[in-house]
Amino acid sequence: MKIKCVLIDDEPLATKILVNYFTNFENFEIIGVYHNPIEALDFVNNNDIDVVFLDLQMPIITGFELIRLIENKTKFVITTAFREFAAESYELNVLDYLVKPIPLSRFIRCIHKIESDFNYKNNIKIDTLKIDPHIFIKVDKKMVKIVIEEILFIEGMKEYIKVVTADKIYVTHKSLTALSEELALDLFIRIHKSYIIAIDKVKSIEGNRIQINSYTLPIGRNFSKEVKSKILK
Repeated sequence: MKIKCVLIDDEPLATKILVNYFTNFENFEIIGVYHNPIEALDFVNNNDIDVVFLDLQMPIITGFELIRLIENKTKFVITTAFREFAAESYELNVLDYLVKPIPLSRFIRCIHKIESDFNYKNNIKIDTLKIDPHIFIKVDKKMVKIVIEEILFIEGMKEYIKVVTADKIYVTHKSLTALSEELALDLFIRIHKSYIIAIDKVKSIEGNRIQINSYTLPIGRNFSKEVKSKILK
């Protein structure tokens, strides 16, 4: 069973790069490539599609507007040159957020997220012992592997971030936004300008505070409605 994809971007070079990337993954099938978002809307609403890759800044209609008009229960991957819209994408059914130019290594992580989501949705049993989603961050001049499942939350500290697990805290020179692009949007959520948390690690919510293990973290005023809606649903 192949994962059916549609690519939507007004820049032909952008879709050409993605098409080339997809040649490395035999489980995926591109059934449509569109440079006109209006034409794409009609096709997506009338066909069975698993994932739509789409740009945000397009003529006539934006990527976010297009997502809200799509009636099918498909997943979305945003491909954009703008980092600042990542938080808004949490409100929609967005599986991943890729920032152009998209490195192949980052695209591969996106592919793994899509496959995991597809297998879960279709009740496809996989050997979980072989699954080890992870990221690498630079700590004290060496690249350290961190298993995604072990992350409790990430704290931004100006030019640095802290990645907190149950057993250890890692500090690296990286922005919170940049690291968020490597995480699955359905597993993590930004609760404050300085914090991203793992949704399944939340023990309790009281007022504008979230409890994760022994940590109490603040919920930013601008994030409160979205955070409580997603966690408590």
